[in-house]
Amino acid sequence: MVKIQLRPIRCRLATALSLAAATLGSTIGFAGQAHASGFQAERVQNAGAEPVVVYLVRHAERAEDGSDDPPLALAGQIRTQVLRHLLAQAGVTHVHTTEWQRTRDTARPIAEDIGLEPRIYDPEELEMFASTLSATPGHHLVVGHSNTTPMLVEALGGGASEPIQEFEYDRLYIVVIPPGQQPVTTMLRFGEPYVEGQDFGLRAPWIRRPREPSR
Repeated sequence: MVKIQLRPIRCRLATALSLAAATLGSTIGFAGQAHASGFQAERVQNAGAEPVVVYLVRHAERAEDGSDDPPLALAGQIRTQVLRHLLAQAGVTHVHTTEWQRTRDTARPIAEDIGLEPRIYDPEELEMFASTLSATPGHHLVVGHSNTTPMLVEALGGGASEPIQEFEYDRLYIVVIPPGQQPVTTMLRFGEPYVEGQDFGLRAPWIRRPREPSR
């Protein structure tokens, strides 16, 4: 599995997909700029066939409001906008979430931008869902949870690496599934970086904190 942590953010997705293409021996064209606007992958044995591409993320930071189904915290709303920017030209054709509000809130801005209604999947039926994804052409965004996201990567035939930690929200997996070939997994990180054992809450480099009132 290829791991990438690059800045600026507008270059990360293009770089990740380029590496996946190189691994497959394919050619991926990006529309005019260094953004993924859709695969134009060619296979030696299956010329013209496009791979299925699955983008997988954990939901963004949730609010600790004491409820069973919390919405996103402000930090999560910020991260969701970063993801929205990152995938703006990725050619997403399908959006999938669980029934929980935090996954739906994470996917909503992207789905609204492209005019799609997110589809609900059962996180307890990941093998069946993985089979459906693999057989459905297009580019899929799947928003899941800390436990289900790595499990789904593996169910798709990819490599999920180590488990997602409690306060780790910055992984983006890209699983490229070319017809007749082994899937290729790339993992990159986006938004506020994860540091083991720490939850930065509202901290973000592009947001200025309000000054504390003098006492």
